[in-house]
Amino acid sequence: MDRKIALTQLCKELDNAAKTTIEPLIDDIVFIENQLAILKKYPFIKVNPKDPTQQKPTPAAKQYKELLQQYNNCIKIFLGVLSTVEKSETSPLREYLNRMKAGINE
Repeated sequence: MDRKIALTQLCKELDNAAKTTIEPLIDDIVFIENQLAILKKYPFIKVNPKDPTQQKPTPAAKQYKELLQQYNNCIKIFLGVLSTVEKSETSPLREYLNRMKAGINE
């Protein structure tokens, strides 16, 4: 299944305004995932042939790091929007945390 279609399917319960807002974010996520896959093909460390203890990151490594940070931020926003959809069931962990917050300890 296409990645964009898969991410869009996760948003099917969102209202139209949220879907319109999150659509460009889905495009960004797919783009960054593709760029990260391309960058993984390149070496991330450049070793000095005269002294193997001297190493430095390559431009690909620096770009990968920056893109990965952007990707993680996009995923956090995406998951945050998805979490606004009310679920009919509350997880046992959420129930426990709510009881702890209310001061009810079993």
